[in-house]
Amino acid sequence: MTPNGAQAAERTVDIELVLAADISGSMDVQEATLQRAGIVGAIRHPLVVEAIRRGQLGRIAVTYVEWAGALHQHTVVGWTEIAGAADANAFAAAIAARDVNIAMWTSISTVIDYASHHFEGNGYRGLRRIIDISGDGPNNQGDYVVDARDRAIGAGLTINGLAIVNDRPGPFFFPPMRDLDLYYQDCVIGGPGAFMVVANGFTDFARAIQRKLLLEIAGGAPPVPLLRRAAARLRPPCDIGEQQVRGWMFDYD
Repeated sequence: MTPNGAQAAERTVDIELVLAADISGSMDVQEATLQRAGIVGAIRHPLVVEAIRRGQLGRIAVTYVEWAGALHQHTVVGWTEIAGAADANAFAAAIAARDVNIAMWTSISTVIDYASHHFEGNGYRGLRRIIDISGDGPNNQGDYVVDARDRAIGAGLTINGLAIVNDRPGPFFFPPMRDLDLYYQDCVIGGPGAFMVVANGFTDFARAIQRKLLLEIAGGAPPVPLLRRAAARLRPPCDIGEQQVRGWMFDYD
C-alpha cells in the first residue's frame, strides 16, 4: 500500500477512485456482508487486475468508504495504489479485515461531499477522478442530493452509481424502491462519462460491482442490457426519500 503524503506526492495514476458503499438501515448485516464480499472479490479478480495493468499508466489509486446517514461517513481503507495482483489482494484484505456494521438513515448527498473532499491532498493526480456510489435506497437525510451532485460535477468529478434493486422492506419497514435505477440515473450520477449499473438484489451485487469496475477502469459505458428498461415507469422525484420519511413521521405522530 502507498501511504498518503510526501511519499506519494502527486503521483499520476489512470484513475483516482472512491468506492463508497451504503451500509444504511435499509439493509441488514447479512446484506451488508454480501455487499462487502462482492467488493472484496471484485477488487482482487484477475480480470479487474488485468484491466488496471492495461491502463495508460497501469495503476490506479483507490480508497474505500462506507456510509449511511449524514453523521456516518467512514473511510475504511485509505488511498492505496494498485498496479498489480499483490496490491489488489492487500487492499481487498484490508477491507475484509474490518467489522461489518450498519447505521441509520441514507445520505447520498453527504457521502458525495465527503468523497469530493477526499481528492484534496491525497498524493495522487488521476487522469480521471471518480466517486463510485452503491446503495439500495434514495437520499433521505442531509442536503438535497442534486445540489451535492452538481457541486461534485463542478469540481470536475464523475459520479457513477450501482443501484441495488430489491423487493424486500428494510429492517425499519421502509418500503423498497422499485425504480431506484431511475432515481440514480436522474438524481445521483453525473459528470464526464457517468453511468450506472443495476444489481438485482444483494445476491447479484458481486456480478454487478465486478462489471462496473471493469467499465470504470476501461473508461467505457455500459451497454443497454445492463440497465433496466424504463418504458411505462414513472421517474421518481429527486426528493422521494425525504417524502417517504415525512410520510413515515406523519403516520407515527
